[in-house]
Amino acid sequence: MANAQIKLLIAASGTGGHLFPAIALAEKLPDYQIQWLGVPNRLETQLVPQQYSLTTIAVEGFQQGLSFSSLRIFLKLAGSILTVRRILKQGKFQGVFTTGGYIAGPTVIAARSLGLPVIFHESNALPGKVTCFFGPWCTAVALGFDVAAKYLPRAKNVCVGTPVRSQFLEIEAPNTLDLPIPDGVPLIVVFGGSQGAVAVNKLVRQAAPAWFAAGAYIVHLTGDKDPDFASLEHPQYIKLPFYDNMAALLRRANLAISRSGAGSLTELAVCGTPAILIPYPFAAEDHQTYNAQVFTKAGAAIAFKQSALTSEILQNQVLQLLQSPTELAKMGERAKAIAVPDSADKLASLVREVLET
Repeated sequence: MANAQIKLLIAASGTGGHLFPAIALAEKLPDYQIQWLGVPNRLETQLVPQQYSLTTIAVEGFQQGLSFSSLRIFLKLAGSILTVRRILKQGKFQGVFTTGGYIAGPTVIAARSLGLPVIFHESNALPGKVTCFFGPWCTAVALGFDVAAKYLPRAKNVCVGTPVRSQFLEIEAPNTLDLPIPDGVPLIVVFGGSQGAVAVNKLVRQAAPAWFAAGAYIVHLTGDKDPDFASLEHPQYIKLPFYDNMAALLRRANLAISRSGAGSLTELAVCGTPAILIPYPFAAEDHQTYNAQVFTKAGAAIAFKQSALTSEILQNQVLQLLQSPTELAKMGERAKAIAVPDSADKLASLVREVLET
């Protein structure tokens, strides 16, 4: 089959953790005709239409137990399956790629009912319920972490890592960071993934004065839902809801304080940035804790449960690390050892193998 004839439907929706790996894959398949499947009012409606045709469907996740609400969601799911079947048939697609989430269910069912191959990418160390249920249905399940394979014994697993945006693979000049941070000063970068982290933001603001006194600068990416965004002002403190040039920022950072979503961890690893990780306590199946364990076991990060973390503990841990540049350097090297910088190439090769043979 000539590559120019291959049409791929990418179903990826919601957070940066679902979208960025799919975008990185798509960039490695320039000879494919790619159409995107998403959900209304999610991040993909902002990011995807710049590059790819986007179709949205209405689908939700099931809540615990049976109720009128779950019946309504089931009916919506059934409608979504029929909609995706129609899209796949009318578009004459050769296959489907998905990164999981609510949208994966109807997409996998529709594709497999038509006999189309499906490649599923699971970025987390602990696969989600959707992955565990639908993984065995798929032609291949691409894993971000080797450890995830033990939770998917019936799936055709291939470990490829998690792709990052192309900016993380470019050699950045030191002056590409367009923020007023002097050369040579310690830099702490705080971020909570694409949705921010209000609880972490609060702890950081309480601990920050001691870090300023130690000469550190802080770049704090608060997200856009922090009610206390404007509560701290200091010459060494830069607060932004988001920042586009994350690759340059993480390369410049001496230390990151972060949630442990798979996408954030992948970016930290590729940049070799040592980190303090605070897993989001309400993540499904507590999967962020499992992600963090991969990094703590490798010596690339230190992790704290949010419920056990105080501003004083965080303050002292950061000061201790800033006073130990040798240890920070070792942590950074261990983080780089976890990274799979050619993950997007490996994933693209897997997609080509499945769709072109």
